[in-house]
Amino acid sequence: MSNLIIRRAHIKDGEALKDIKISGGKITEIATDIQNDNNSKEIDAKGNVVLPSLIESHIHPDKAFLEDRKPNKSGTLEEALKNTAELKKLYTFEDVKKRAEKVLRWSILNGTTIMRAQPDVDPYEKTLGVEVLVHLKEKFKDVLDMQIVAFPQEGIIQSPGVLEMMEETIKMGADIVGGCPYSEKTMEDTKKQLEVVFDLAEKYNLPIDMHADFGTNADDPQNTCIELICDMTIARGYQGRVAIGHVTTLGSLDPEVAAPIFDKIAKAGVTIVPLPVTDMFMTGRTERKNIPRGMAPVMAMMEHGVNIAYSSNNIRNAFTPFGNADLIAVGYLLQVSQQMGSADQRRAVLDMVTYNAAKALGISDTYGLEVGKNADLNIYDCDDISNLINDQPLIRYVIKRGEIIVQNDLTRTMASVLMED
Repeated sequence: MSNLIIRRAHIKDGEALKDIKISGGKITEIATDIQNDNNSKEIDAKGNVVLPSLIESHIHPDKAFLEDRKPNKSGTLEEALKNTAELKKLYTFEDVKKRAEKVLRWSILNGTTIMRAQPDVDPYEKTLGVEVLVHLKEKFKDVLDMQIVAFPQEGIIQSPGVLEMMEETIKMGADIVGGCPYSEKTMEDTKKQLEVVFDLAEKYNLPIDMHADFGTNADDPQNTCIELICDMTIARGYQGRVAIGHVTTLGSLDPEVAAPIFDKIAKAGVTIVPLPVTDMFMTGRTERKNIPRGMAPVMAMMEHGVNIAYSSNNIRNAFTPFGNADLIAVGYLLQVSQQMGSADQRRAVLDMVTYNAAKALGISDTYGLEVGKNADLNIYDCDDISNLINDQPLIRYVIKRGEIIVQNDLTRTMASVLMED
């Protein structure tokens, strides 16, 4: 590993610029005017923002780029599941690999070098998605750290053999036990699935990552499982080891009803992962007016101490016909939809896709812009962290364990000349 010094880095709004020294893939010093005593390569950040790597905490590379094959004309979850199930029957290793690899490459180019991927494990795809991502995890290991979730999209109780396939994928290399409680036919089976998921996670001492409460009807018990999950988390001693994507139904609760639930989520140490593009595209389809945003209430949960980490979820398929694996763009949508307009709130949105996501993935001990942490860093062409998402800036450098893996040269265009004072 080479040695590197980043000069004149903006690492915190309102503070002086700093130099960052990197050796052996780790940050070894952060100070002003660091001496280059070992002939290290140097980058002049020129006052630009330096952040730790973005983290994609919930994404489905195996299902990416399927929209053109079978569009979701109604935009509903029901049609998305139906269309995708039909397409999964036709999957081959090379097909899934080609589409998933494209997502990984786009992610890296957009400054994401840490990812939690969620391939389906079900009667249609079987274990193929996990097999492909285990292969890609090894192929991209020098530029991308990947965790793999065994995700039972079609349920466990209603889909005989899926539990056995999930256990098989853990032996292949899946790192996380997934769950999808709303996929079962009855509330009784939903409860059974939750027990099975926790049992499997305990057996292999693995974290849990679920899709849950994906709707707007707070009277539907299968889409109001968050309290049950939190109770199980506490009872099983799994605090800090459970993440849940979607949880949009929470946005339909009255504040006085929701507040104690938020407190319970915080007590259980459960991370909530809103998926803004999918959540707002798919929910509220039956409403005729005042259509809800269909999002978990981010700011209210933050006020109660809940860890929030947003993500992309899907890229151009029946669930989400948008996206380019750009988490800064997704953050723009989140801050607008959640009315997070102040400078502190906009910085909090960036925390969701960096430090909060690291906590969700259980990597806080190695992640961050601090001495001793992995040198996984991005340099952006902007000089204000609070406006980074607003600016949607070009990434000048993506650095993985101290090595430059992406470099974009800035050119002085006529447009930039015209905008100068």
